Amino acid sequence: MNLDLREHDMTAMRHAMVASQLRTNAVSDPRVVAAMDLVPREAFLPEAVARLAYRDTAVPLTHGRAQNVPIATGRLLTQAELRATDRVLLIGAAGGYTAAVLSELVASVVAVENDPALLTIARAALSAYPNVSVVDAPLSEGHAAEGPYDVLFIDGAVEAVPQALVDQLAVGGRIVGGLADRGVTRLAAGRRTAGGFALLDFADIDCVPLPGFSSPRTFTF
Repeated sequence: MNLDLREHDMTAMRHAMVASQLRTNAVSDPRVVAAMDLVPREAFLPEAVARLAYRDTAVPLTHGRAQNVPIATGRLLTQAELRATDRVLLIGAAGGYTAAVLSELVASVVAVENDPALLTIARAALSAYPNVSVVDAPLSEGHAAEGPYDVLFIDGAVEAVPQALVDQLAVGGRIVGGLADRGVTRLAAGRRTAGGFALLDFADIDCVPLPGFSSPRTFTF
């Protein structure tokens, strides 16, 4: 396919994603809509699946990982109430797409990923985004060295949010992410307070699982 034609088709699909998947599903922050309409999602995916960039389901990546569903990412971005001065800790950078969108909305992003193949994609794709740092670390550990952060953004579903990540938030900092409970995923948001943190569900939406966040299992007879 002619390169210019392919880019035209991808741009058209990106605009269609915004119109049909985001605007109709409570992605109401105009800054979020504009950023997702700008950033080429296909540039942050393995070439073999780039053509799937704008479908309304998760896109398979590598080693069981997947790029989150556009509506899930869009709703989390909206719920985070992002400010231009925010410093964001992103957990589950994958190929770097959400970090690139965040970079259009906030002051700085520390994007944590530990899958080698995804790190390679993210570092190459994010080289043009100077306010994004990509860190190779376990997702559940984050990156305390550059904290405290204003926002903890978990771009996937976890069974529990580790205290180690919460501790990297400033008091009053916001948390958004997916929660997984017996095969059901929900989007949730909350804040860190001086006494702890709490998350409240706000949408029942499919969200890709992130590895390394299993809740401790209790023994049953």
